[in-house]
Amino acid sequence: MAATSSLHASGLLNVVFHQLDVQDPDSIKSLANFIHTQFGRLDILVNNAGASGVIVDEDGLRALSIDPASWLSGKATNLVQGVIKTTYEKAEECLNTNYYGCKRVIEALLPLLQLSTSGGRIVNVSSLRGELWRIPNEQTREELADIDTLSEEKIERILERFLHDLKHNALEANGWQKMLPSYSISKATLNAYTRVLAKKYPSMCINCVHPGYVNTDLNWHTGTMTVEEGAKGSIMLALLPEGGPTGFYFDRTEMAAF
Repeated sequence: MAATSSLHASGLLNVVFHQLDVQDPDSIKSLANFIHTQFGRLDILVNNAGASGVIVDEDGLRALSIDPASWLSGKATNLVQGVIKTTYEKAEECLNTNYYGCKRVIEALLPLLQLSTSGGRIVNVSSLRGELWRIPNEQTREELADIDTLSEEKIERILERFLHDLKHNALEANGWQKMLPSYSISKATLNAYTRVLAKKYPSMCINCVHPGYVNTDLNWHTGTMTVEEGAKGSIMLALLPEGGPTGFYFDRTEMAAF
């Protein structure tokens, strides 16, 4: 609401706020009904809800004084093990927000997006943590990379496998990422789901984007970029012309490998 008030004060009076909890089907349905009633269609959907999947000792993390380069390079992984803890409950919350929540919102709003006169745009905000080369397990990498056989069912079996291994304390042994494992696989599978959607709805532009290392609550304000800088990629993809790229991953404003 504060952001809406700020935009109104700057002269953007047509900005409207509506509550949305991506983990709550009733909340999603309420938003879809609101958009249908008020506007009749939807042109652009940007999915940006995020959960980290960990419990953090923020005082302990600050005391480590880890520099941004160490976060980006992965050198921070071993340094933070004592202050960042992955739990099953937090992992479920993370996957339910970052993957399943995004999927539920898209499914609810697709009928309205298909009414768009410009074909509709979906932008899934992802992360470099979801890039496939970062996943140690070769089978998982290959399954998520194979666009010819990729499906929602295959993606969700991978998430089930992840939760099974977490429950049995076998993440590292079975080749899941050590740094933010739940968050990382949630973004890798979101990227894969983006590709599945793009194949299924070729008249739309459906892409995913790593916004950059933005200073936000989600990374405990360790990021170096402003929110405005981080929004550039999402804005570019939201405003793609007809016939623009679809089914791709972007690192900010540049197309990159999944």
